[in-house]
Order: sequence, then structure tokens, then C-alpha cells
Amino acid sequence: MLIPSEYSVSVVIPTYNRLSFLKETISSVLEQTFSPLEILVVDDGSTDETETWVKSLPSKLIHYIKISNSGPALARNKAAHLAKGNYLAFLDSDDYWLPEKLQSQIEFLQANPSYQVLQNEEIWIRRGKRVNPMKKHYKPSGDIFFPSLKLCLISPSGVLIKKEVFEKLGGFDPNFLVCEDYELWLRLTLQYPVKTLSDAFVVKRGGHEDQLSRRFWGMDRFRVFALEKLLFTQKLNRLQIEKVYQEIYSKLKILAKGFQNREPLCNENPYESRWLWHVKNHPLAGEIEKIMNYARSA
Repeated sequence: MLIPSEYSVSVVIPTYNRLSFLKETISSVLEQTFSPLEILVVDDGSTDETETWVKSLPSKLIHYIKISNSGPALARNKAAHLAKGNYLAFLDSDDYWLPEKLQSQIEFLQANPSYQVLQNEEIWIRRGKRVNPMKKHYKPSGDIFFPSLKLCLISPSGVLIKKEVFEKLGGFDPNFLVCEDYELWLRLTLQYPVKTLSDAFVVKRGGHEDQLSRRFWGMDRFRVFALEKLLFTQKLNRLQIEKVYQEIYSKLKILAKGFQNREPLCNENPYESRWLWHVKNHPLAGEIEKIMNYARSA
């Protein structure tokens, strides 16, 4: 399939010591029925043979970028800054695409040029076996800001985003070592509709030991930070503020219970204290207290 110049795609693959996965990941991009303009492999300080192997590949589409170990947010941002395509397609180095992934997205964009962000559904593989996502993990289309508060509904490996939109949003926040995608998608869905294509052309592999999500207790800690950042850096209407605070309370409630189980002798639960801080200090404190009482009874 020929590349219309206005739909040129730069594929961004951040990686760290994942050569065993990376080989299939890159092959899946090279086998696309719609060829990307370039493949930017960002080596986030790998100590295995990643550099030697990538540099040995004959394809002129592949560009190798080496940075010091800084996390996936900064790695993706680095490649996005260097990208020459009008669209960015991110692909984690432990995932891979089926051959029609990019073509399905470009064909949709050509027929629906008003969309600037879209994604494909996924096939989930856990420890080598296919598993079915729970109902809550299926990805809606359109204005998905409110459902995105609960969990991450955009897959980095499935998304295609216009580069100028990514740049306008400021990219991923490198202060988030995990949940950096959740944080960016909150800012994105606040402003843009997202189309989810039903074809599952993204294969997401999980369950392996080096997944970042396995290194941290209480991933909702980072989602709370993202929600707090949203409150204090974005212009939200009253309903959006209410929904964000409901989700903060819900997540802090889970974290408080988890902390109590982990630290039963601790006199102060920091997650309970954090909620009370919000109630006391936010300009809508009176309204938030009502929200808190509602959430407690829900």
C-alpha cells in the first residue's frame, strides 16, 4: 500500500533489555501492509545485545537512538521529537502488530479525517496463553474522558495520534515512571474524541517479570497523582471536577485499605490524610465534602 504523504507514520518503539521480544516486535512493523515512513527504536539504556542487533538490521526504515535509562515517557518523547511523520504510532517492545494494523487505521482516517486519535482493539497474551479481557477493558469510542478516569482505556501499542496533537499536549510526563500513559490520555481525552477500531490487530503480551507494573505496589498511587495533576493544571468544568474527585476518593479508599494491610502498626494512614487534605484545601471544599459523603455511601 502506497503512503499518502499527509498520512505518513513514524513508529516509536521504546525498549530496555528486551531483545528476546524486540525481534518479533520490529518484524511485525516491517511486515505491515501499510509501510511506515520510519521506525524509531529508542534504547533506554539497555545492557543486553539490543544495540548490536538493531544496528545490524538491513532495513533503511530503522533508526536506532540510545539514551541513558530514563523511563518510557522520556524515551517516547525523544523519538517523537525526532519523528518526521505526520502521525505517531507507539509500540511497546514486548508487544507486536498483526500485518493490517496500520492499514486499518490509515483507511479509517482517510474516510474520517476529523479524527486525530484512534486505536485498535487488542489480543491479550499472558504467559504464552490467550486470555479474554474483562468487560471493563473494552475500549469505547468518542468522548471517553469520564470512563478514562477509572482506568487506562487507550493502549500505547494500539494508538495512532497526529504528531501536532501529541506536541500540543506536551507529550508524556517523564515524572511518571509508570502510568505515564494514563496521565497523558486524561489530558488528551479532555480535548479530543478517540475512535476505537474493532479489529484486534494489536497483540499485547503480559505476565513477564520485567513489566514495570510488577515493580510497584499500589499502581493507583500514580493514578491519583495523575488525577491531582489534572485538577490543578487543566481547566475543568464543575461536572468534570466532581467526577475527578469521585475517582480520587475511590482510588484513595483502595490504597488506604491496602496500606493498612501492609502496615498494620502504622499510626497514620497517608492515603486517608491525603483525601482530607483535598477536602480542606481545594476552592470547592464545600462541594467536595458533599461528593465525599456521596462516594462513601455509594
